[in-house]
Amino acid sequence: MVFRPPNSLPQRGGRLAQRARGRGLPSVEKRNPPIYIKLEISSDEESRKRDRIHGFEVFRWFSWLPNSDRAGNGSERGSTAADGASFYLASPPPQCYRPLVFDGVNSDHRRPGVMAQDKEASLLEGNDPVTGHIISTTIGGKNGEPKQTISYMAERVVGTGSFGIVFQAKCLETGEAVAIKKVLQDKRYKNRELQLMRSMDHPNVISLKHCFFSTTSRDELFLNLVMEYVPETLYSVLKHYSNVNHRIPVPLIYVKLYAYQLFRGLAYIHNVPGVCHRDIKPQNVLVDPLTHQVKICDFGSAKILTKGEANISYICSRYYRAPELIFGATEYTTTIDVWSAGCVLAELLLGQPLFPGESAVDQLVEIIKVLGTPTREEIRCMNPNYTDFRFPQIKAHPWHKVFHKRMPSEAMDLTSRLLQYSPILRYTALEACAHPFFDELREPSARLPNGRPFPPLFNFKQELAGASPELINKLIPEYMRRQSDFPPNLHLAGT
Repeated sequence: MVFRPPNSLPQRGGRLAQRARGRGLPSVEKRNPPIYIKLEISSDEESRKRDRIHGFEVFRWFSWLPNSDRAGNGSERGSTAADGASFYLASPPPQCYRPLVFDGVNSDHRRPGVMAQDKEASLLEGNDPVTGHIISTTIGGKNGEPKQTISYMAERVVGTGSFGIVFQAKCLETGEAVAIKKVLQDKRYKNRELQLMRSMDHPNVISLKHCFFSTTSRDELFLNLVMEYVPETLYSVLKHYSNVNHRIPVPLIYVKLYAYQLFRGLAYIHNVPGVCHRDIKPQNVLVDPLTHQVKICDFGSAKILTKGEANISYICSRYYRAPELIFGATEYTTTIDVWSAGCVLAELLLGQPLFPGESAVDQLVEIIKVLGTPTREEIRCMNPNYTDFRFPQIKAHPWHKVFHKRMPSEAMDLTSRLLQYSPILRYTALEACAHPFFDELREPSARLPNGRPFPPLFNFKQELAGASPELINKLIPEYMRRQSDFPPNLHLAGT
């Protein structure tokens, strides 16, 4: 049976065609000939199992059928295009197969079925957290510190998932609002998220206040991470502007401010603890609505990557998943976060996702629609073990046609440097911060639209270690380098 790709556009308009036109993309038939995909279900259970592990569901063979090869009577004539323009996406080689969620012996709590069936009901000793249940815990008592009892009143659930649950709470002693992430803890392993969060301290990374353990009547052990509470996310910001006016995306000054802080936070976690976040998306980028300070959150998928050590490839939320992950790469780098952040930047500029794939394979189709067919060298750079495939030759869609005609050239240039097939060609997060697109933020008179100052943007910490003098000159405004309290180790010759 021949199917149209789930996210391809009907020739006569329709919802998906309108979605493409709404983000400035011409219909498929104007960019490339209509594409049809032949889906053949794996015949044996072992193949189906492997395909499910890698997010390819049960579809293993795909043939691109030009419209002229599609028989009008519904037959399957021309299962391969006459010109050889077929598309074969094989399962990753055996050495790429990894357990569904584990990364090894140090894996954290993220396992299928790890949460209780009614995780909200079991959150606080079987009570609903939104009813004002009070949690008390003792902190201190180490290194001569006095012990202190702190009580939190749970107010509302702000997030749930396979990881557990996050709820907003209020400290009864101080009145401070906090976010508490509660996850089921495997007693055999240390919690990776806790270890990573303890090692990080940066203005653009969510801070861990303290943690405590709790148990249920079923003897389940839960880890509670108490963090600062930030009320909004980039997702809610995008949703707000979408509701206000369907044609106007986020104001450009906010796009610059939010994206810059996102890259600055990534530069820190990549360079200092050496952490790869592995789930950058608008929902995991917090925004303070008053100061407009941005903080990266949710390190439940994060990991310190070790060269030569295999990692799972089925990671990252689909719209923001780097192409090397779709190709089953297991020895990837922190550049997968850069790709994800590039997708977030494009979404802020467009007002909607750039690559809205409806399945793992359709995600690759969406990327090819914009970036064109990857070359063999680009595929080798993404995953050298992935060699058994053929692609139709589709030309890249020009960035000035992807975005609206008034989009600044600097915005398109930065996006193009982030969304590269070859991981080694992508900007680093620190290089992204230095891009001319963010020069407006470095102006001495730059302010928020309401006249208030920006949140601190140039109080760099260890993330500048190893940066070249030229890069530092671009990152830090001249007026700041002249200030007397500027760190002397960052004063550069000729500035």
